[in-house]
Amino acid sequence: MDLGMIGLGRMGAGMALRLRRGGHRVVGYDPDVHAAAQATAQGIETVDTLDALVAALAPPRALWLMVPAGAAVESTLEVLHPLLAAGDTVIEGGNSHYADSQRRAAALAEDGIGWLDVGTSGGIRGIDAGYSMTLGGEAALVERLQPLFATLAPSAARGWGRVGPAGAGHYAKMVHNGIEYGLMQAFAEGFAILHHKQEFDFDLAALADIWREGSVIRSWLLDLSAEALHRNPALAGIAPQVADSGEGRWTVAEAIALDVPAPVITHALIARLRSRDGDAFGDRLLASLRGAFGGHGVPQRGETDP
Repeated sequence: MDLGMIGLGRMGAGMALRLRRGGHRVVGYDPDVHAAAQATAQGIETVDTLDALVAALAPPRALWLMVPAGAAVESTLEVLHPLLAAGDTVIEGGNSHYADSQRRAAALAEDGIGWLDVGTSGGIRGIDAGYSMTLGGEAALVERLQPLFATLAPSAARGWGRVGPAGAGHYAKMVHNGIEYGLMQAFAEGFAILHHKQEFDFDLAALADIWREGSVIRSWLLDLSAEALHRNPALAGIAPQVADSGEGRWTVAEAIALDVPAPVITHALIARLRSRDGDAFGDRLLASLRGAFGGHGVPQRGETDP
């Protein structure tokens, strides 16, 4: 099949290459000339404008957006929508909010343009291992474009599927990322406990390797933990600050709206926010309060409370 790939960063370029290996024709576009040049160097056919991208594809066209959620998706669709015709399909594979996907699907449908929101997971290793994909949109569109998803997935029949109407694919991916927050936090806390038990002087990388085989907690995240600990056992030079791209916040907000208790995911989100508080005003107030009511010494910067 023919596909237009909009966004040739690490994920977009990797997906384009996997599709090309599977026998599909992919034409790529990225407003970043350096990203486009790198994709061209890898053998991906590229064009310089969205107009040229649409012109390079025979109708009914399929165009896949792999650009950052939010303003980048919105601005791209503002330019792309008028260029498309009835029967074309837009696939959005980023981490957009599901309500935005529902709105965009409705706007495109007014002109007979199809929409699929695809919660895509797999990271930079997906090019070889395949991508997990949850699809939201009309079943007929999924069926027509099935060869693309079958090629991108770990196997033709596994790791992907339609999960509901427009918005459902991104909603499922939102919750997936919330779960991911909790799992990552559990690994981080567990290895921190082991690290601080100096009596046993654990080799954390070796311990992680043991758990990778047969253990109940074996997983790709554990594999990545082991690799990180082998590469840098003391994690030297890595700042203890963890970013979040929004999905964890949305998951917690949905849990609250639905009256569903989600303490693990919520705690993991709060831990990420806390990691970025270089000022730690709240902790400094706690220290001051402890000193005020209990007579404890209040540590100053660079000192430790006795």
